[in-house]
Amino acid sequence: MEQAAATWHITDEFYDSLWTPFRQAIGDYALIAPGDRIAVCISGGKDSMLMAKLMQLYQRAAEIPFEVVYLVMDPGYNAINRQKIESNAKLLQIPITVFETDIFRVANNSDKSPCYLCARMRRGHLYNQAQALGCNKIALGHHFNDVIETTVMSMFYGAQLQGMIPKLKSRNFAGMELIRPLYRIREETIIQWKQRNELEFIQCACRFTENCTMCDNGGGGSKRQEVKTLLKHLKRTTPTVDANIFAAIHALQLDTFPGYKTNGQEHSFLEH
Repeated sequence: MEQAAATWHITDEFYDSLWTPFRQAIGDYALIAPGDRIAVCISGGKDSMLMAKLMQLYQRAAEIPFEVVYLVMDPGYNAINRQKIESNAKLLQIPITVFETDIFRVANNSDKSPCYLCARMRRGHLYNQAQALGCNKIALGHHFNDVIETTVMSMFYGAQLQGMIPKLKSRNFAGMELIRPLYRIREETIIQWKQRNELEFIQCACRFTENCTMCDNGGGGSKRQEVKTLLKHLKRTTPTVDANIFAAIHALQLDTFPGYKTNGQEHSFLEH
């Protein structure tokens, strides 16, 4: 029982569905290198909390020497959500470092899209704080479903084929990289893990959307929710549709496209 409590069933019951794809992503995409100091960014949701626990277990078992800081940014949570994050971190034995910002206040008073502004500000604050703590990487909790949904959304609503890569160099913070260790882990498995351990995490904690069903976690009318629903329907007749999309972004046939963009420059098939 002590071992199960320490690992929260990650390395036994969820060995094949959590532990294995987590380690595969780190190896396949070279996410961690010797000497790294990684800021594992915790929002308080199920994805980032699981990522933090997986990183903690991996650091203990890995032969690669690296350091981890479990970083929580408070953008203006209400007292209930702030307490929930702190209590869950204590329960999972994750030693968090918390810093305060006024992101929610600024974003919600903006004439621009508050969600877009909030996301940009969050990323900037995380990079800044991670760099101040001597980190060279930040880890975010985007998972398998985020990857394929983002690809479909960009095509349907953004008129472009754009993916979400597992590792990305920062353009604005020299020497910093963003990594996504949950890249190969499916959301349904994360939900199963949460339910198996009887854990409850915060969902959409934004002051702007916390009483609104239009945010992703509310199951309302967001574009991401539309894509989630579409993929769910498609899987009824083609169970591998999500896996096919994931495989497709790893095997792009560039010479079959009439145009593409790289490093900000547009190119045509006519060039070749």
